[in-house]
Amino acid sequence: MLTACDNKPPEKQVTEAQAPATESSSSSDQAQVSSERDPAMDALAEQYVRLVLTLGNHDKSYVDAYYGPAEWKTEAEADTASPAELANRAERLVAQLPQTIAPADDLNSLRKQYLKTQLGAVAAHAHHIADASFRNFQQEAKALYDTEPPVQQYSDFDPVLAALDAELPGDEPLHTRVQTFREQYRIPEDKLDGVFKAAIEACKERTQAHVALPANESFRLEYVKDKPWSGYNWYQGDSHSLIQINSGLPIHIDRAVDLGCHEGYPGHHTYNALLEEKLVKDKGWVEYSVYPLFSPQSLIAEGTANYGIELAFPGEEKTRFEQETLYPLAGLDPATAEKYQRVLDLLAQLKFAENIVAREYIDGEIDRAEAVKRFQKYTAMSPEKAEQRVKFVDTYGAYVINYNWGKALVKEYIEADADTPQARWQKFSRLLSSPRLPSSLHW
Repeated sequence: MLTACDNKPPEKQVTEAQAPATESSSSSDQAQVSSERDPAMDALAEQYVRLVLTLGNHDKSYVDAYYGPAEWKTEAEADTASPAELANRAERLVAQLPQTIAPADDLNSLRKQYLKTQLGAVAAHAHHIADASFRNFQQEAKALYDTEPPVQQYSDFDPVLAALDAELPGDEPLHTRVQTFREQYRIPEDKLDGVFKAAIEACKERTQAHVALPANESFRLEYVKDKPWSGYNWYQGDSHSLIQINSGLPIHIDRAVDLGCHEGYPGHHTYNALLEEKLVKDKGWVEYSVYPLFSPQSLIAEGTANYGIELAFPGEEKTRFEQETLYPLAGLDPATAEKYQRVLDLLAQLKFAENIVAREYIDGEIDRAEAVKRFQKYTAMSPEKAEQRVKFVDTYGAYVINYNWGKALVKEYIEADADTPQARWQKFSRLLSSPRLPSSLHW
């Protein structure tokens, strides 16, 4: 558990859920589900949970959430197995599953694929801990996140940088002009809590109109500093989350909705609460009581959390809501909100350039100082934000792909055969409460 910083605004809590809209049950993910338990799979799932908890002894960032039996955690903490031995255990568990799992939409087939893929990532991470002398960005992405992100070049982003330069002309470096412009939209620290409360409430209201949330779901909001991330959801179990916002760096007005959706509704809080309700409580699938951070599940978690922003606030609705509600709460002038959004849209197109910098840094092609420079040059980050981003890569490695590439994969999956907002919400909701992982998005 992380400790919140001193002098933070009062903690806020949302404790009541409105009556949600009823979701369609016609999904193929929900069809063909046997009500019978599978003792062999349940036993393997328990071993998976215990294995993840034990590997957490060697990497304090690894177990992102756990709300299963307390004795399993206690027993795992007492397990002295080395990372190499834990990798061997994971590989033995993989061998108990079918070598080939035929593509199918029923939840039991997806469950087998989930456990096999997650266990493969456990083994890969354990091997890396055992021997951290070699790292490769693409191999890490495939082994841990069940995907192969596209390999791009900096030149791919030249048109976007040129458009951004034209939008904000001047003689200073582009990243300096961007940050000077964005500073007009910084939320004053004494306004943060009010702005975030209003943003999260709007995210929740829009989500509840389409997704059946657990009746007792709630979260607690804290403000912290000196973190490598801008926001974090620590899921506590029983449909409750601790959401932390990093106020150590400037927070601009657009981040309120982004983080409210991403960390809360319909993002991480919603995702974890639905998995717990639909799979752990309703079906007794204990594997979902633990969340290993460096695993394929994270691509789905981050991808849905980022896609959920535009699902909740499609088109110009986000800008309009910010102008009408958040700008006044922050004491900001909404007159130039459209221009600000144009700049933000261009910056969003530079997100994949972050993967190039991370890849070069992880693969040893550039050093830390050069990585900071390239984040500034190719993604228009401030020096402080670039330093934070390198710190993030130091801590989480190829995890960066889960935000941009994860969103792209989820968006493609959701919109492939869902032409209306309602259809997209229904498919999105089903994805949040199913065992689908990156490779099974193509099933």
